[in-house]
Amino acid sequence: MTEITSNKAQVNAPINEVFIFLTDMNNYELLLPKDNISQFKASDDSFSCKIENTYTISLKNNGTQSNTDISLISNNDSPLRFTLDVKLEETDNNSTSVQLFCHADLNPFLKMMAMKPLQNLFNYMANRLEKVFPDN
Repeated sequence: MTEITSNKAQVNAPINEVFIFLTDMNNYELLLPKDNISQFKASDDSFSCKIENTYTISLKNNGTQSNTDISLISNNDSPLRFTLDVKLEETDNNSTSVQLFCHADLNPFLKMMAMKPLQNLFNYMANRLEKVFPDN
């Protein structure tokens, strides 16, 4: 199992607000790189998108724990098997620390090819999350 951890994002919003934002699957479109993603579709509990020149991936909500953990899992129609866990931690001054953890089932060849792009993607998503909630 391959593990990829994003940089920590410091979001200028209370934990409940960030949690609500991240449990709405439509909002993931705001976190993905527009130039590498197309055909974004969302429903109440899942979203899918096509990654430029590669696969269409599909993720569904796999459960939440209070307002600190969100778990997404790849749908059966997704070519890659992985989970994406989002951990939220309340910090001072009504802000929230957010970090993404991916656990992917990648063979050694695919791991070599995909590790850096996936790391960049999850860091990008964390960075975008900071920008969605600008300084108050």
